[in-house]
Amino acid sequence: MIRVLQVICGMYPRIGGIEQVGRDVAAALSSNPDIEQKIICFNEDAQCGDYVCHRKETVTDKVDGVEVIRCGCIAKIASQLISLSYPRQLKKLMKSFGPNVVIFHYPSPYLAAFLLHNLKKETKLIVYWHLDITKQKILGKIFHRQNIKLLKRADKVVATSSPYIDGSMYLSKFSKKCVVVNNCISLDRLKKDAETEKMTADIREKNNGKTICFGLGRHVPYKGYKYLIDAAEYLDNSFKIYIGGRGPLTDELKEQAKGLNNVEFLGRISNSELVAYLDACDIFCFPSITKNEAFGIALAEGMYFGKPAVTFTIPGSGVNYVNLNGVTGIECPNGDSKAYAEALKTLAEDPALREKYGQAARQRVIENFTGEIFEKNVMKLLGELYG
Repeated sequence: MIRVLQVICGMYPRIGGIEQVGRDVAAALSSNPDIEQKIICFNEDAQCGDYVCHRKETVTDKVDGVEVIRCGCIAKIASQLISLSYPRQLKKLMKSFGPNVVIFHYPSPYLAAFLLHNLKKETKLIVYWHLDITKQKILGKIFHRQNIKLLKRADKVVATSSPYIDGSMYLSKFSKKCVVVNNCISLDRLKKDAETEKMTADIREKNNGKTICFGLGRHVPYKGYKYLIDAAEYLDNSFKIYIGGRGPLTDELKEQAKGLNNVEFLGRISNSELVAYLDACDIFCFPSITKNEAFGIALAEGMYFGKPAVTFTIPGSGVNYVNLNGVTGIECPNGDSKAYAEALKTLAEDPALREKYGQAARQRVIENFTGEIFEKNVMKLLGELYG
């Protein structure tokens, strides 16, 4: 029996790319009866239906049948949660559960310090490197030595795309330890039914004769929605741009979009609404601008629905590995809103090109970014540790 412990910042019902990858890893491991697993994470205020979590509470529950230890938090500094119970709970798990393998999801330098202190020599360590710390420059410098120590200790380092290995100042130094495990989308979550098909029809009827563009994500600087709204200023009302999600910049973005009739904010949307807008749109907009966007699960979801994508060039990111310029969509110079608008116009004016890119986009996702492929890659990774 192999005992696997995932050490991660957050977990469902908190929604985010890293949280979803942690859940996907757990699902992949659950397929093997010879693996026992647990997850430890910070607790945060989050809700999905009747599932409610509260930041200050330290509790144990289950997600998809996997035990999750959620550690209560007292503060958040430089995007890093602070918990008094996490070190104690992690130390306790190391003794009571005795994991053979720890999968640590980076970036979380505070957790890395606790982990390195408690990790036994015989325990295999997989560092799941989601992204470099780029925004918090001081934080990055403070934890530089620790990052090197972490990667030296790692038995394997997971990157979500090969461009990220080459573009990372850390991963490029430890490339021999790196393996690529592409992120995946949940095909079950994206299934259409009578409800979503009616919603899709309603969206299309409401926007009859218009080119429907859709983008979804947290409203934070690196997601680049400022540039998408800037692009909307170059477009007339034959376009309708829907922006889903919310975040710290929501109010600022809404203020920026005042007077633009071709932009509409949807707020946080349900899974059924997500499927409907992905199905109804003509173009998927993914305007992220920095390496904080290491892959783009939402991008892959849009492409799965056969929609051409428009992205910016982000050196060293996996975004331009997911969306291939001139194959599955159009890539624009980073932060160039006018070029982004021109790309949307090009696709709007050429239905045949949209269809060509859209079909290639769907095929790329099916061949590379499904849960089935992800599961095989995760199990292969574990096999290499014990081969």
